[in-house]
Amino acid sequence: MKFPKRKFEPQSIGKVLDEIVQSKGLKDGITNAKVQELWFQVLGDHMAHYTEKIRLSGDTLFVSLSSAPLREELGYGKEKIIKMINEELGESLIKKLVLR
Repeated sequence: MKFPKRKFEPQSIGKVLDEIVQSKGLKDGITNAKVQELWFQVLGDHMAHYTEKIRLSGDTLFVSLSSAPLREELGYGKEKIIKMINEELGESLIKKLVLR
């Protein structure tokens, strides 16, 4: 019995992993984890004491903070925070930041 030959073209590991992520619906979870990591990277590790929850929904980043004065202060720099996180992501993913 002869089996037909499969046509195989070499692909980079990155491309294969991207295809797996896309096919398994993992992209949203990975993006959410990366945005959470970038929040602390951009704003500093000290934010861990005040940040209760970070969630990306569509193009809106929701961040729950335990400090009202900090929430007020960060509210003045929302556009700058969005710009810095998007630059780190390498794409304009976040359009709006909601501080709670």
